[in-house]
Amino acid sequence: MGRIAVTGSVAYDTIMVFPGHFRDHILPERTHLLNVSFQVEQLERRRGGTAANISYTLALLGERPLLCGAVGASDFDEYAAALEAAGVDTSHALRSAETGTATCYITTDLDDNQITAFFSGAMAHARNLDLRDLQDVSDVVVAADDPRGMARHVDECAALGARLTFAPAQQIPSMDDGVLQAGLRAAWLVVGNDYELEMIRERTGLTVSDLSAHATVAVTHGAAGSDLHTEDGVISVPAVPAGRVVDPTGAGDAYIAGLLAGFRREASLEAAGRLAATVASFVVEERGPQGHSFDATRVSERYEAAFGEAPAGLLGHGGAA
Repeated sequence: MGRIAVTGSVAYDTIMVFPGHFRDHILPERTHLLNVSFQVEQLERRRGGTAANISYTLALLGERPLLCGAVGASDFDEYAAALEAAGVDTSHALRSAETGTATCYITTDLDDNQITAFFSGAMAHARNLDLRDLQDVSDVVVAADDPRGMARHVDECAALGARLTFAPAQQIPSMDDGVLQAGLRAAWLVVGNDYELEMIRERTGLTVSDLSAHATVAVTHGAAGSDLHTEDGVISVPAVPAGRVVDPTGAGDAYIAGLLAGFRREASLEAAGRLAATVASFVVEERGPQGHSFDATRVSERYEAAFGEAPAGLLGHGGAA
């Protein structure tokens, strides 16, 4: 089987914690003249972005994914080195000399309220990233990215003759109806949470049943697990308990990686879903979508503890790092 090309965003998340309450600094009757400043006592910079998150976990599972995202030429070297060390091939990332890597600035108060600003930066150049010269690619993931880039990569996946995994996520509201429907119709695998699939239904009229007539549709429900829909029916997979719950950010991206890795190893629908649930449980135990790490032994032990049987054959493709 060929390699996996993963398209989507690559971003830095700058997380700041304000040791107070936003409500004490914002007057509801004066929001038309809002001018506030918050002194923060914690600041962390973490690696994120849909394509990078999915690629990172695929690499932990023994794949050698191709990261196909747009990044800043001036600020990606350290990020690239970390991904390469994990087993991700970053040679096909599009490096823009004009701007920096996308960055999300998040300030959180003690009530877990958030104020977020997003700088798209190089992500806007994803539309210039050409997949057609890739060699030996059998799977393409089109995750949330610049909408015009997503449209291009859906088309180029077909030109490559590769299987499309489509996970539009937070870009569903930003995509043209035609582009969204093209991705859904071309997909071999559609992945989203229950809210996202409902947005798809409202936008396109396509229900999960409609989509599952030609694709596998994975619908996640957070702590309630996930449902895998095909033309033959529905298989429900419970969530795997985490040792601790610290930060759910990126769990959905890890789920995509685990599901795709399972299918590539010819796992049954249920076994692939179980692997996805197991992998996602590691993410919530750490801060940031790439703060987790595991090896084949840890994945196998957690899978067996949750489901009462070993993940036979699921971790044999190169092994987990």
